Amino acid sequence: MAAPVPEPVVMGVVNVTPDSFSDGGEWLDPVAAIAHGHALVAQGAALLDIGGESTRPGAEPVGEAEELRRVVPVLEGLAQARARLSIDTSKAAVAAAAIDAGATLVNDVTALRGDAEMAALVAERGCDVCLMHMLGEPRTMQRDPRYGDVVADVRAFLAERLEHAVAEGIARERVWLDPGIGFGKTIDHNLELLARLDEIVALGRPVVVGTSRKSFLGTITGREPGDRVAGTIATNVIALVRGASVFRVHDVAAARDALLVAAATLRGRWPPPTTTSTR
Repeated sequence: MAAPVPEPVVMGVVNVTPDSFSDGGEWLDPVAAIAHGHALVAQGAALLDIGGESTRPGAEPVGEAEELRRVVPVLEGLAQARARLSIDTSKAAVAAAAIDAGATLVNDVTALRGDAEMAALVAERGCDVCLMHMLGEPRTMQRDPRYGDVVADVRAFLAERLEHAVAEGIARERVWLDPGIGFGKTIDHNLELLARLDEIVALGRPVVVGTSRKSFLGTITGREPGDRVAGTIATNVIALVRGASVFRVHDVAAARDALLVAAATLRGRWPPPTTTSTR
């Protein structure tokens, strides 16, 4: 019997940074970022992922004070939005301030390795956490990344980080997993992860996929970041078929529509049955 098709959850990206690869600087002003967040919710985002430090290849670290200055006003301005708020950070102090401002998900690209206090914070505050695989760090991750079997290696890493989180007091049902498409991977690694994503899904936790506008789509299509919507949607639909349930995107309306139609087609009926979502 085929596995049930997950209800797709769209996570809209709100980059409060001057240097993100796709929209760096566009939403650096808090007023603009807040308006953008509300627009993404109107387009169908159930989650808003707010980040003040770019993790693009080659990105330089941002200090704690600067990251707080960037994200806290935006989180406070979006506290009443009709969507959950996520903080994209690897710093416990930033996560704590974000939770105080209304965030209920910590999206940690270091999978609790970047700050020794992060796991205890998440456990204490009872929020959800997304653990992502990344080879190295943003400044170095794309320098000749190598794996034995990329899917097996990423799966083993995520399984270990999941158990680490649980051992640190984080409830298993609060952990999400992200294979880290584009984070220390070649184009072939990315494609292999998408093709075999069901092996990551088999770990039993919601799987987040973030392919939106990424460079491997540009390599395949020859298009610039803002013109990679169709390529992003193709990867999202493939990931949905493989069992992913959360889709981190810049272009919310297009992704939402494609995912809803794909999910309805895979189920063979409409409207969808009542399901338990990722909260």
